Amino acid sequence: SIDTAIDEGVFLSREELLRALSRLESKRNIIVQGPPGVGKTFVAEKLAYALMESADARRVTKVQFHPSYSYEDFVRGFRPTDVAAKFQLVDGPFLRACQAAAAQPDLRHVVIIDEINRGNTSQVFGELLMLLEADKRGMHPGMTLLYPRTSDERFSVPRNLFVIGTMNRADRSLALVDYALRRRFAFISLEPRFGDPAFRKWLSDRKMADDLIQHVIHRMNALNATIVEDRQLGSEYQIGHSFFCPRGDDFSGLTMQWFRDIVETEVVPLLEEYWYESPERVITAAAALLAA
Repeated sequence: SIDTAIDEGVFLSREELLRALSRLESKRNIIVQGPPGVGKTFVAEKLAYALMESADARRVTKVQFHPSYSYEDFVRGFRPTDVAAKFQLVDGPFLRACQAAAAQPDLRHVVIIDEINRGNTSQVFGELLMLLEADKRGMHPGMTLLYPRTSDERFSVPRNLFVIGTMNRADRSLALVDYALRRRFAFISLEPRFGDPAFRKWLSDRKMADDLIQHVIHRMNALNATIVEDRQLGSEYQIGHSFFCPRGDDFSGLTMQWFRDIVETEVVPLLEEYWYESPERVITAAAALLAA
């Protein structure tokens, strides 16, 4: 439920979660986007469970796009067998998820596509660009796939299958999501939540020391303000709160050294990428984070 998602560390208000679920209900496809470390994949999974009203991992299909990912990987294509020079037609994870959803029409199924903009989306989705549209769901007689099994095979995406993608807006090396695909998705933007009372409460409920919580919030808010003010970076390059969300339920043993370790091994290397032409800015930012 929404309450479960909030309790488990989705630092979004009830209204924000209701809006995201409403957009997913009506559009059938959403993309959760934001800077590094804002918990995009985590939020996508919790939205899936809240939509299904069940933490049933069997009804959630997870894939991650990358530059070599293709239509044949995602939908259907010929794959080599153990026999030399022999290939067989194999359904990909999306088609299998559609088949599972069609077999359980009264239950909701979800496909989560992590890093959706790391792949060539037009090439990966193919004819799905049309079939994903909400008003084309369950279309009859459907469309012929690129690799049909029979001459009369037709395919459509079931209405009870929902798609949630995640997208890192900060990585300029990634492909932009083209306009045709954008039109079929609603976009939910996440931001760092260091200043959110829910973030403080989540850490406090798990017994993190108050001075450490205040230190994390103060130092990271100051860093993000510097990043936002940088004309070469901006809000899309802020550092997310998930860097400072430890595993487990008891943070009472964490100290300032825990904070320094994360800064030195995770945050500073990211800043070195951001300001690779201005190493002095990295040194200044790191000193501000690590100052006593």
